[in-house]
Amino acid sequence: MTAPTPPRTNPALAAALTLAASGFAAGTTLLAKALGTDALGTPLHPLQISHGRFLFAFLIFSTAAALLRPQFTRPNWRLHIGRSSLGWGGVTLMFAAAAFIPLSDATAISFLNPVVAMLLAIPFLGERIGPWRWGSAALAFGGAIVLTRPGSGALELGALLAFGAACALGAEVIFIKLLSGREKPFQILLVNNAIGLVISTIAAAFIWQTPNAAQWAALAGIGALMASAQTCFVNAMRLADASFVSPLFYTTLAFAALYDALVFSVLPDTISWIGAGMILTAAGILVWREARPRMRQIP
Repeated sequence: MTAPTPPRTNPALAAALTLAASGFAAGTTLLAKALGTDALGTPLHPLQISHGRFLFAFLIFSTAAALLRPQFTRPNWRLHIGRSSLGWGGVTLMFAAAAFIPLSDATAISFLNPVVAMLLAIPFLGERIGPWRWGSAALAFGGAIVLTRPGSGALELGALLAFGAACALGAEVIFIKLLSGREKPFQILLVNNAIGLVISTIAAAFIWQTPNAAQWAALAGIGALMASAQTCFVNAMRLADASFVSPLFYTTLAFAALYDALVFSVLPDTISWIGAGMILTAAGILVWREARPRMRQIP
């Protein structure tokens, strides 16, 4: 039997797909902010917004599965349930944060999730962390503290919600790493959205209010944008090295700031630039260290 041919590298296409994924991902928080405020009518609860995200994303992936008929293996349900529960919690907290703080701030704080994943990898994956990684973690958390604007009331609450989202999404990365070597990406996405739909449906049942037509359209848009972002990012990772793709995904911050300015006339202030700069610098250090050839066991 001939071994499958690995996909050819195509950095230009990978860059285009990553930028598209960034734009789509930022679009989900924009729509979540519109749904969580009075921009489209009576504000919807974050639990209901995350339900719409999983509902419509699942419809898209299940339709694709029916058309493409991919081969599936037996899912590891324990890992999937853990991953999906954390993903649902992270998404819900992120959508809640978007209603309180500028999208650029919420997005910047969410970029703490690789740092959280790095710290959790010590006890759960047995990884060892060197001084460069500890330094980048300290810098990133310092940036998050700047963005919380201590003593500023609602802004502080929104930043804390975004920090909670980063923690949940960072923990989710551990489960994704455990799943990635066992199951195919499409299967992981389909099962994730199916379990997320079950969890979000149960949670939303307690606070449900009937959306109007514009809100239904926005909920469908969140699901479609999230599915598109996931698809673009997965394919970008197939076409180029992670060290090339990962930094480009941080353009999500630029898209979020642009959308917020165009739609809600919210511009990042000096504190936003400082906090975001600290977090992005820390993330850049992590990416740089990962890109270097590993001459030693401990980077």
